[in-house]
Amino acid sequence: PATAVAASESLALSWPVRLWGEFTAKYQGFATESYNTLGQRLGEMQTRITELATQAVEQRVAAALLRMVTQSGRKVEEGIEIAFPVTRRNISEMTGTTLHTVSRLLSAWEKDGIVHSTRKHIVVTDPHRLVVLSGAQG
Repeated sequence: PATAVAASESLALSWPVRLWGEFTAKYQGFATESYNTLGQRLGEMQTRITELATQAVEQRVAAALLRMVTQSGRKVEEGIEIAFPVTRRNISEMTGTTLHTVSRLLSAWEKDGIVHSTRKHIVVTDPHRLVVLSGAQG
């Protein structure tokens, strides 16, 4: 039970399932690329499920912010901006925690100079410290 929301203007393409055989026969690489994309998405889902099961809330929220920065970050004077509107409620839903917890964490991180957030807008001002908080290896 989830809903996808486009963060920016998007174009969705689809085709009837009955055309799958024809497409895979006619377009070299179609099936391989489709399966690769599906595999990547399943890997991302597995990572998120593992995070929910094994990580502390602070690590999950930090990891979610890092994912958004990696996927759509844009360099700005203050740091790296998440280039689409994101609310604290969105982050709480992504990380399986409460709105109150996300608000508390973002407020503390703002005081520590790690992020700067306003309504639907987050800039990561100290990406390295966010990586440390996420518990990422490397």
